[in-house]
Amino acid sequence: MASLHFDIAIIGAGPGGYSAALRAAELGRSVVMIERDETLGGTCLNRGCIPSKALITATRTLDALAHGESMGIVSKLEEIDFGRLRDYREHTVATLVDGLRALVEYRGITVYRGDASLSADHHVHVVPSAGQEHVRRFAKNGGFDEIAGDLDITADDVVLATGSRPRELPGTAYHGAIVDSTAALSIDTFPHSAVIIGSGAVALEFASIWNSAGSDVTLLIRKDSVLSKSDRRAALALSRELKRRGIDIIRNAHVRGIDTGVNLGVTVRYTLGDDDEEHMIGAEIALGAIGRTPNTDEPWFADCGVALDDAGMVVVDDYGRTNLDHVWALGDITAGHALAHRAFAQGLVIAETIAGLKAKPVDEDAIANIVFSSPEFATVGLTLRQAQADARYADVRETVFPVMSNPRMVMSATGGSFSIVSGRDAGGDDTEYVLGVHVVAPDASDMIAEAQQIVANRIPLHEASNAIHPHPTFSEMIGETLLKADGRPLHTR
Repeated sequence: MASLHFDIAIIGAGPGGYSAALRAAELGRSVVMIERDETLGGTCLNRGCIPSKALITATRTLDALAHGESMGIVSKLEEIDFGRLRDYREHTVATLVDGLRALVEYRGITVYRGDASLSADHHVHVVPSAGQEHVRRFAKNGGFDEIAGDLDITADDVVLATGSRPRELPGTAYHGAIVDSTAALSIDTFPHSAVIIGSGAVALEFASIWNSAGSDVTLLIRKDSVLSKSDRRAALALSRELKRRGIDIIRNAHVRGIDTGVNLGVTVRYTLGDDDEEHMIGAEIALGAIGRTPNTDEPWFADCGVALDDAGMVVVDDYGRTNLDHVWALGDITAGHALAHRAFAQGLVIAETIAGLKAKPVDEDAIANIVFSSPEFATVGLTLRQAQADARYADVRETVFPVMSNPRMVMSATGGSFSIVSGRDAGGDDTEYVLGVHVVAPDASDMIAEAQQIVANRIPLHEASNAIHPHPTFSEMIGETLLKADGRPLHTR
């Protein structure tokens, strides 16, 4: 068994793992990453964020064709070349994976493909990944060098970045026409009909993709609105727009079972609210999108003594430290938003803290959350209810902007929502701050970046409202809402 030593060993090469590696290497540390997959980037780059957004980009072309008719541009869709669509999706992923691999190589980071485990004596043991005969080292020519035997790696610091996986449906295994998000992305065609179980980002993005492609889509949700933990006004607005686009939303639904037939297809059995009467709906496929499970259930987590909470998340402080000296954790295995950009930020904080820099902890209240549905949903900061219940703030209020007074919203023929939550520090002066921004609009994913800066940097409301936004743009909505909140409304009452 070969023995190696590095300053930092990182288990997992997803967004959090590779961001920590890149920053640590930039700071002069020797870094090794161990990844069980053949490619870098984790779920986000290979089986999540990137391939799904490639499909969303493609299917929005279909939305543009449909909208064109209302403007006098009459066109006809001849066909969807599913082979070329698959190639487009795979090429997008491959381009970004290759770019990441080149950057990792440029920074001098060593990468092994294998299954890693941390032992109680602080050693990282690496064995071949499932289906592989050898541990493999990422080579400079884009290939791999096979390593004889297992590896024993010691490091001054170890970062756990093992990520998460789609949560299983209770009592139902994913198989055949019952799919999780990973399997759904590997389908090279669009289903004629689909039942989606869930109301979060994954569920709504697939609903939008398949709906735009002409599929008959039904959402089964447990609450009375999608995104039930988000801003209620924005969530209801998004629910309304999804229904207007033809997506059937069945509220207060509790799935009792999913049956598969001899001719493929599924029948989903469910009840409504407190009623025990069972209802059924059939479709070509059923997608389970009820959240993700942290990859912390392998025995070595318990054997090495890493503390987990009741949800299986690694317990960390604001800087990513676990209960074990010089062992850190980040990303989907830590409590908080399961988002790539949060993991990026955590990786930077951990790398800089290890290097002795005065890193600023990740502000969980200032992480933007985006759903790339049609229209898009984006939010940052506190909801009205959260702010009102938070003892840190006083005089909390909500300012709502009528989105159809925005010219670009009128042109898009899309409804939506825009609101700002503001308040003062309890016990402080009269300065009012923006505490949250919640958007449903075509370009919400880009608009929320400005809102994130206002919330994160605690820019006073009056000062933020002085920013000049170009006309006519979707981004004017944030400027107009800030003006209204500041008592200086322009194109609204």
